[in-house]
Amino acid sequence: MNILITGGAGFIGSHLAEKLLSEGHSVSVIDNLSTGKYSNIIHLTKKNNFSYIIDSILNREVLEGLIKKSDQIYHLAAAVGVKYIIDNPLLSLQTNIGGAENVLEFANKYKKKVLLASTSEIYGKSDNIPFKEEDDRLLGSTHISRWSYSTSKAIDEFFALAYYREKKLPVVIVRCFNTVGPRQTGQYGMVIPKFVRNALLNHPITIFGDGKQTRCFCDVDDVTDGFIKLMSNKKAIGEIFNLGNDISISIEELAHLIKKLTHSRSKIEYIDYADAYEEGFEDMRHRKPDLSKVIKLIDYKPKYNLEQILKRTIDYFEE
Repeated sequence: MNILITGGAGFIGSHLAEKLLSEGHSVSVIDNLSTGKYSNIIHLTKKNNFSYIIDSILNREVLEGLIKKSDQIYHLAAAVGVKYIIDNPLLSLQTNIGGAENVLEFANKYKKKVLLASTSEIYGKSDNIPFKEEDDRLLGSTHISRWSYSTSKAIDEFFALAYYREKKLPVVIVRCFNTVGPRQTGQYGMVIPKFVRNALLNHPITIFGDGKQTRCFCDVDDVTDGFIKLMSNKKAIGEIFNLGNDISISIEELAHLIKKLTHSRSKIEYIDYADAYEEGFEDMRHRKPDLSKVIKLIDYKPKYNLEQILKRTIDYFEE
């Protein structure tokens, strides 16, 4: 099968490409390297059934050619990371909304199946924990640029569902919850690689806010397994699925655990959100998925617990 991964040089995309190649598929990647890295896929370029293009999904001519030749599309390309979204608000909206619209338009033209990678940010600051796929969303003011990411990905979902309902385009929507592992960078605000890097260097580990906010972390290997199984299941078409892990940990506890596992001498420091990002910044206190829907359909079970995930990430940074 010929498979296209948009954003395929990114953290998740490169792992997905690796896995699909190992299953015997031909894989094409398009990535503009805004948050992805060529080093993530350099080891794949020697394979005959792998190809890549450094370009934007906003380049309609290039994108159409790639989709026309593909059997399936995994649409992962997006502006991601809280820091990146705040620093690049206009480009983030153009990429997330315009890019998804392009992918879906051409996928519909050639009737290609699409998996749309969405996000737990969809739920906003709702405190209705754990989040279920059909739950209401609760967002802050449009003055707070952080909420533009949630809004843009929600529009992507609306687009995908509209194409499914009106045009019968086979689409699968997956909301990821804090995917982590080797190759992830802390450059755009991702907490685990940032903490691990600082711990290994004995630099201060900086916590934003009071550290009592909780998150659930899932290994990229489990997430990419889930992607492939959902894409292969006809009953997933036209549906939305949470994907991740449902074991919570506070950011404060996470910092102490990483410090312990790295035998670090780092100090743990706290700074206000306004100093870290922007005045008026808002965060979710808790983010936890209800996984019952994905478990029921594909018998989804994460293989890695948090300590195993952290050790894999630590080993990657040590190398």
